[in-house]
Amino acid sequence: MIRGILFDLDGTLADSAPDLGWALNTLLDRYGRPPVALDRLRRRASQGARGLLEEGFGVRPEDPFFEELRDEFLNLYRDNLSRRTVLFEGVPELLETLDARGLPWGIVTNKLARFTGPLVEALGLAKRAACVVSGDSYARPKPYPDPLLGAAGELALAPAELLFVGDDERDMVAAQAAGMDGIVARYGYLGEGTPPETWHARGWIDHPRELMAFLSHDD
Repeated sequence: MIRGILFDLDGTLADSAPDLGWALNTLLDRYGRPPVALDRLRRRASQGARGLLEEGFGVRPEDPFFEELRDEFLNLYRDNLSRRTVLFEGVPELLETLDARGLPWGIVTNKLARFTGPLVEALGLAKRAACVVSGDSYARPKPYPDPLLGAAGELALAPAELLFVGDDERDMVAAQAAGMDGIVARYGYLGEGTPPETWHARGWIDHPRELMAFLSHDD
């Protein structure tokens, strides 16, 4: 029986691509490079600074100046992370339903804590979430199971009693390794990799409200 829900943050609960894109395009402009369209950036948003810098500058972590560009990008994002970021349509109603049913829910993201905390606060979720686990909360982030297992411990629930909802294949790998059922948020920032239907997940949803169907099957 499902007794709690864990969510990824970017691309699952929150549409943060506009602010990530603003930071990247501001940095591109600083270096005299053309901007990248938001639709292109959405496909890389779940990959964080690494994916966005590769999309905009064509650089990888092993390239010279990658760390310098990453630090500049992260500083820009830190100072502007809640300009246009909002919860996806249907997420507020979903969370209200979970609260009404007495089902605890938490957040497990690879976003570093120095960004996660302020963003979760700005979105009005800090006092509602039963736990907030960031990318540096445990030694190994997703796709390792450590943060999901840590969140299960914070909720005092067994992993098998939790669903994990995310929009990246790493989310599903982590869920499987943690012994949780994974649900793919296909409305999120799906990239150009393997199709989500091939990921090891219990199922997928195209809108947040569809998640309740999975819960009703466990009643």
